[in-house]
Amino acid sequence: MKILVVGGAGYIGSHMAKTLVGAGVSVVVLDDFSTGYRQAVRYGDLVEGSFADRALLDKLFTDHQFDAVMHFASFIQVGESVRDPAPYYRNNVANTQVLLDAMLAHGIKRFVFSSTAAIFGEPTRIPIDESLPSAPINPYGRSKWMVEQILADYESAYGLESVCLRYFNAAGADPEGELGERHDPETHLIPLVLQAASGRRQAISVFGTDYDTPDGTCIRDYIHVNDLSAAHLLAVKRLLAGQGSGRYNLGNGGGFSVNEVIETARQVTGRPIEVRFEPRRDGDPARLVADSRKAREELGWTPMFADLKTIIANAWAWEQNYPW
Repeated sequence: MKILVVGGAGYIGSHMAKTLVGAGVSVVVLDDFSTGYRQAVRYGDLVEGSFADRALLDKLFTDHQFDAVMHFASFIQVGESVRDPAPYYRNNVANTQVLLDAMLAHGIKRFVFSSTAAIFGEPTRIPIDESLPSAPINPYGRSKWMVEQILADYESAYGLESVCLRYFNAAGADPEGELGERHDPETHLIPLVLQAASGRRQAISVFGTDYDTPDGTCIRDYIHVNDLSAAHLLAVKRLLAGQGSGRYNLGNGGGFSVNEVIETARQVTGRPIEVRFEPRRDGDPARLVADSRKAREELGWTPMFADLKTIIANAWAWEQNYPW
């Protein structure tokens, strides 16, 4: 098996490349380092460039016989997408269509897409299963939902099969310490909390303490990056086995509050973590928790790192040895 990992220098893409190589898959990583990092490409052969470059894609697809393509190269900052939506529609939608058209021109018809729970907007019920209508409330979520609709149309018209995996909150780091989370700016809760523990950040802000949850802070469903990678591997195997397209929500199914994350981080690190309480942010639902039964039943996926302490411990090991 040979897979093209688009965006393989990013957080999830770099872990995916390691998982694939560990499974005996031949990997080519395509990344332009607009948000990823060269040091994160430790597995697979690197091709530097943009997935919007049709000439480069044509050369790649001529030089290599790929069985499938995995796409992790979307822009992901929700707040930024509201302030400046143009790059999100250009990169996440238009550039993805360039990639899909190049694949079809070279007869490649299996695609695994890194989607998001943001396609559901503010959910009307919890936990969130795949039958919940999509109603994204920001350009980031809308851009991902547009790609999912394009993929459905491309399958109907051109026979391109795809699996879309809707993440909830990706977290943790490679248990062997080779890879971890690095965003600029960082917006994810667990790395922000651990930066406060390590001294790279003075404090962690908690936005709202009066939600309808047991401790008043928002609850989110955290999923270990290695469990995400495992789901992608199962997804591509599904496509190669001729089992058809699918859409799956990925989470641990329980969820942890912001206060629980901070307190668990204190236990794991043995460090004090200063907290600053701030007003609620607009558009923050009280709970976002996945119903992942469909992924478990159809993909045979079982999270191996569901414990919050394990997720934080892996991320803390990375934070302590932050190499760049």
